[in-house]
Amino acid sequence: MKNLLFLVLGALALSCSGPLIAGDGSQPAKTSVVPSVSMEADFAFYGDNILTFAEQPTPTDFVAVKDEKIVFVGDRKDWRGSVGRVVLLEGQALLPGFIDAHGHISFHARVASLANVASPPVGPAKDIPGLLQELKNYADSRTLTKGQWIIGIGYDDSLLLEQRHPTRDDLDKVSNTHPIMLMHVSGHLAAINSKALEIAQLNAESKDPAGGVIRRYPGTTQPNGVLEESATYVVRKYMTASKEPFEEIHRGVLDYARYGITTAQDGAASPQVVQLLQASAAYRKFPIDVVAYQTANERYLNEPDLALPVLAPYENGFRVGGVKMVLDGSPQGKTAYLTKPYEVQPHGQHADYRGYPIMPAASVDALFDKFISADIPFLAHANGDAAADLFIQALTKSLEGKKSKDHRSVMIHAQTVRDDQLDSMAAMNVIPSYFSAHTFYWGDWHRDSVLGLERGSRISPTASSLAKGITFTLHNDAPIVPPDVMRLIWATTNRLTRSGQVLGPNERISVEEALKAVTLNAAYQYFEEDRKGSIEVGKQADFVVLSANPLSVAKENLLNIKVLQTIARGTTVFSLEDETTE
Repeated sequence: MKNLLFLVLGALALSCSGPLIAGDGSQPAKTSVVPSVSMEADFAFYGDNILTFAEQPTPTDFVAVKDEKIVFVGDRKDWRGSVGRVVLLEGQALLPGFIDAHGHISFHARVASLANVASPPVGPAKDIPGLLQELKNYADSRTLTKGQWIIGIGYDDSLLLEQRHPTRDDLDKVSNTHPIMLMHVSGHLAAINSKALEIAQLNAESKDPAGGVIRRYPGTTQPNGVLEESATYVVRKYMTASKEPFEEIHRGVLDYARYGITTAQDGAASPQVVQLLQASAAYRKFPIDVVAYQTANERYLNEPDLALPVLAPYENGFRVGGVKMVLDGSPQGKTAYLTKPYEVQPHGQHADYRGYPIMPAASVDALFDKFISADIPFLAHANGDAAADLFIQALTKSLEGKKSKDHRSVMIHAQTVRDDQLDSMAAMNVIPSYFSAHTFYWGDWHRDSVLGLERGSRISPTASSLAKGITFTLHNDAPIVPPDVMRLIWATTNRLTRSGQVLGPNERISVEEALKAVTLNAAYQYFEEDRKGSIEVGKQADFVVLSANPLSVAKENLLNIKVLQTIARGTTVFSLEDETTE
């Protein structure tokens, strides 16, 4: 192989006296504990750039694997036994496999077959005419049956030249016979055409649903085609599964592996999606681990007989890990629930508009108490600091008399949490999972339009969390943005916006701490720290091989590092060389 050299050693027993593999003949001046018995391994990695992230690290240049487990971590001269093959890392780096702390893998798999109307670097749409042309090209490339939906994903009003949402009038230019739905990049809004409004029975007499808004033409009650939050539910159901759902899911899972991810998440999965994932894993075992968190809303309060999710060990690479609640909306879509008004109000909103909650505080309190009492782990989406208040208040009440409970409740996104809120979160062992790629994708928008300079500079306060001893994780929320972990690390450590400005320099953290957030900390978030997150004997053989050691390059150059190989449970599930060859 060009990048990774394999030496097939068969069952040959290797002693520590003399070179293990061909090289320059030098002997490393390192020490480690010598195994007392001869061992066997299927393969091993050898090199100087092995980042174990073990809590008590030992000098390591050799890692051996048998079946799905790590059986040796230490100095090559201390290895006693035989090994099937040795991978020479040379200048490349070996790290624990990346763990997706929050995302939507089934949705990510689904959008691959939809029209990509995102803005660069994710998609081609720079303005509304360009977006409409992309939709037309997509429709023309397919044989559409009468009345078939045209669905696009990822439009971003903050990046379109016009800096507005496409309306029904815009989308009617593409078709007035086919219903059209575009999902906003945040996943919290949608834009639909007149035909879709007709099918959804949304008109001037329609009332805004609880936790949502049907946007109207100025001075009228006539819908303009833009829907917020729960108002999107009436059209989301038309995002039907493909004709080959199992294969689609597996393609999505393998796409995660391309980015070095060995554990992926499906957050806010409906019961139907949970069943689809279970069936997909039974159809063919998932090559990486997938954990689903089932959607939890007020149905659990209004329908007493509604069964709680069944938590169980992995089966065919899949398990249900708990539930996911949504407390508010999107900051870039200006539906997140804030304590102070937005810097620039959305069109048609009053001067003190600050977003809104998805459900009332009493419901949040009751849901938290239900799941804490039932020992069901939960994630709760809270972007705005007012939503974070709902989270903290509900958890405080739920933990009364249960202070020793190891709940590890996760605040998803936690974009605008204040310092006083971080103190409360630290006291209750809340794990914030930061969508810190926002600093690049929407940093300029947050500073100039959403939050203003002071609040915008504090989004994803990773350094403040670190200073308070808070265990936090990082995520990309795919498919909101691609599950590109190296870009996430780059964004978190540099905090550069699209315009090249640093947003919140005091919140930058080291590359090592950012990497721990997507390995060791993420394993802890999943209650899987005993088997994942670091390279240690007895843990699952989940690795990512990078083209360079991320701790040895300037953080500005992290985007130049490539994922060369992903190994999950001891099996190579992605190889850049094989992909390039194909």
